[in-house]
Amino acid sequence: MVNLTRIYTRTGDGGQTRLGDMSLTSKNDPRLHAYADVDEANAQIGLALACGDLEDDVVALLTRVQNDLFDVGADFCTPVIAAPEFPPLRVEQDYVDRLEAWCDHYNEDLSPLRSFILNGGTAGAAHLHVCRTVVRRAERSAWAAYEVHADSMNIVAITYLNRLSDLVFILARHANRAQGDVLWVPGGER
Repeated sequence: MVNLTRIYTRTGDGGQTRLGDMSLTSKNDPRLHAYADVDEANAQIGLALACGDLEDDVVALLTRVQNDLFDVGADFCTPVIAAPEFPPLRVEQDYVDRLEAWCDHYNEDLSPLRSFILNGGTAGAAHLHVCRTVVRRAERSAWAAYEVHADSMNIVAITYLNRLSDLVFILARHANRAQGDVLWVPGGER
């Protein structure tokens, strides 16, 4: 367990920080951007949980996702090395499989999409659409980090983010199912 007795450390005052393996890196390292964006996605999910009036099963699922996102952040901040003395936490395929099962379950009762949808509807759906866009940004940041650090990153953690954005989209539609999706009208009122 983590034991945080003091929140400020002053180690980042010079624009650098330590990764999970204690190596020093710039605060502009794309790896750091990736796990910072994962943290923001987690915070947005927390806001959706607090303000979205979501169903209990969705709250339980998203609470599990919040814990998983800490695992994703821990994975991104700890470079992959061969035969580590103390194997770090890594996102594994079962994380992605769990998301896919939830996608299938919640998508099963939704009407087929025949148009793009607008972000909105219920408060819960609107919050979840914001979550989706932040998760997508986290995924893009992770791919940018992968371009620089491919040999020391776990691609399954990036796959997790891709599948999570799909799930959050489905959950937004699920939150709107009583009133229906807000459909895009190409050209608006023309």
